[in-house]
Amino acid sequence: MGHYVLYNFKGIFITLIIAIIGGVLFQLLHIPVPWLLGPMIAMVLGKNMLQWDFAWPYHLRNTGMMIIGYTIGLSMTLAALREMALQLPTMLLMTVLLMLLCAGIALIVSMLSDSDYRSALLGSIPGGLTQVIVLAEETKGINLAVVTVTQVIRLMMIVIAMPLLVLMPFFGQHAGDNGGTAALPIETTVSLFPHIILFALVGVILALLGNKIHFPTAYLLGPMIGTAVLQVLGFTGPHLPGFVINAAQLLIGTHVGLMLKASEIEHKGRTFSLAIGSGLMLMGGSVVLSFILGWLHDMSRATALLATAPGGMDQMGIIAHAIEADLSIVSGYQLFRTFFIYFAIPPILKLLFRMMGDKRKQKRHGVTT
Repeated sequence: MGHYVLYNFKGIFITLIIAIIGGVLFQLLHIPVPWLLGPMIAMVLGKNMLQWDFAWPYHLRNTGMMIIGYTIGLSMTLAALREMALQLPTMLLMTVLLMLLCAGIALIVSMLSDSDYRSALLGSIPGGLTQVIVLAEETKGINLAVVTVTQVIRLMMIVIAMPLLVLMPFFGQHAGDNGGTAALPIETTVSLFPHIILFALVGVILALLGNKIHFPTAYLLGPMIGTAVLQVLGFTGPHLPGFVINAAQLLIGTHVGLMLKASEIEHKGRTFSLAIGSGLMLMGGSVVLSFILGWLHDMSRATALLATAPGGMDQMGIIAHAIEADLSIVSGYQLFRTFFIYFAIPPILKLLFRMMGDKRKQKRHGVTT
């Protein structure tokens, strides 16, 4: 038992060192969001090229999620929440259009690979990685490896590509140009201590409570909701030091990088090619949706792109914070899609899969009779 604990700490230490090296290297190369992308790429390379024992407990990732949740919550001022409420119909429209795009991409992938449409569809749905994988495990006939690889590669492509896209001249995001509502929390002179204690206590309690009742992404949403509520009640949250934000990015990026295990995949060439193609089509579709969103509402192109990007709310929140996009709008759209995917998509997919199964049974029955 003692040997296992020591061995686990050794794996964590090795993982941490490699992640820090990746972050420092990306920082020196001036790559966007270095402390998210650097550890992530370092882990992908280390996990699949080195025969080392890497370890990264979930509570480390969860800690990073809580820090990012608090940062997002700071942007949820009363004015920002009012603006988000006005855009709820558009949030639904963007989410439905993105889901239809995913269904179309899954059809193309299944035709090109001559594989099961259900596996391709589960692999194409953006966000809700844990929920999608659980649903795949519960559905008979699903190729779990294909679903996992497609989801992870899509997530990594989005996280890598979005910082580069939003900094292109076409999207033209500059510091302070948030193009819409007051995205970033107004700078205050509130000291970190003791003011952070109340926010930390409320955030941790809500995160643990949310996790206990199986609330989606509880470690992100708990602190975010708690911080937003405290601000509406009149409390002012202090801003976190830069090194704390960087540490949170490292904790999350390391976790994402370790998710991709190439050694466990069959037909690597075809699987990776289709996953990359699917990710590219999804990103292209999100760019088109961002044009529509920017046309419907007065917001910067970078904000619209991050709001429609098929990535996780934590990663898109980190990028929005880094480039000073409208963090409340980005988080609002990502949050709406997260809830939609967690609560609406599973029953819809189960009904769809049941209908597809019934049709296959009818075809087989027709052939045998």
